[in-house]
Amino acid sequence: MTNLGYCCINIELRKDKITTNRGMIKRTFQEKGIAYASELTLNNIRDLIEIIKWNHKNGITLYRMSSDIFPWMSEYELKDLPDYKKISILLNGVGHLAKKYGQRLTFHPGHFNVLASTNQAVVDKTIRELDQHAEIMDLMGLPETHYAAINIHVNTTQGGKQECLARFRQNFKLLKPSTQARLVVENDDKRSQYAVEDLYDGLYTHLNIPITFDYHHHWCHPGHLDQEAALRLASKTWHRSIKQLCHYSSAKCVYEDESVMNRAHADYIYDPIDDYGLDLDIEIEAKAKEKAVQRYLKQYTLELV
Repeated sequence: MTNLGYCCINIELRKDKITTNRGMIKRTFQEKGIAYASELTLNNIRDLIEIIKWNHKNGITLYRMSSDIFPWMSEYELKDLPDYKKISILLNGVGHLAKKYGQRLTFHPGHFNVLASTNQAVVDKTIRELDQHAEIMDLMGLPETHYAAINIHVNTTQGGKQECLARFRQNFKLLKPSTQARLVVENDDKRSQYAVEDLYDGLYTHLNIPITFDYHHHWCHPGHLDQEAALRLASKTWHRSIKQLCHYSSAKCVYEDESVMNRAHADYIYDPIDDYGLDLDIEIEAKAKEKAVQRYLKQYTLELV
């Protein structure tokens, strides 16, 4: 059965200042250092526990965690945080709670992570950040499989698509094994970038790396496949023991504001999601977050698993 989740921010809980996005500007980090980063991280993880509890109470079993849980984490080693012992204990508790409640937790590191970059400094920073995301999942005790997905884009076409995909494949080998075991790639919304078939031919057939099918991105950039064919091609990349991960959002320009670009996400979901009979985990990327999921389920009378 298709299962819906949401991403990072819980609007209802944020009203009570429950958030995992506490951060600071670079100047503050430079002034206060990792001691303050450690303090913010502890508070973020405590609130992550509250979000997971809320998800369980409301029948949601898929949740994308924020990459901002550890502010400025690229600037330090996690183990160097003054509160690392407490942080480790709390993260272990998060993992136990997620397992108890049957919740699938994922990450989606930002666009500045470019594994295929021609700039070695960017590649080095990307490897570091992706490995840190995997380290956080390791501390949670999450499985070293694509169930605990770390989702990224190729994020560049510099030098041509084939050259980029070749660099991605080469640099993938430099990631830690626990990162490699979780990394998945997503199709793009720009026609100059990567459709599902590009990722299938250029990455999956070489690395067995699964493809996260994004419905909205495919609408913007379908490549040579219709929606069903692209979704089914992506489904072939997922191991049969792990539910296929997808993203879904409605186009804001179609339903809410025709003046915006076609890539912009709407606040809510406006059409029934066609899973074509496949068993999917779908992260809803609507701006209204969990409220968009709740409204969709009420409107289309679906049940969460």
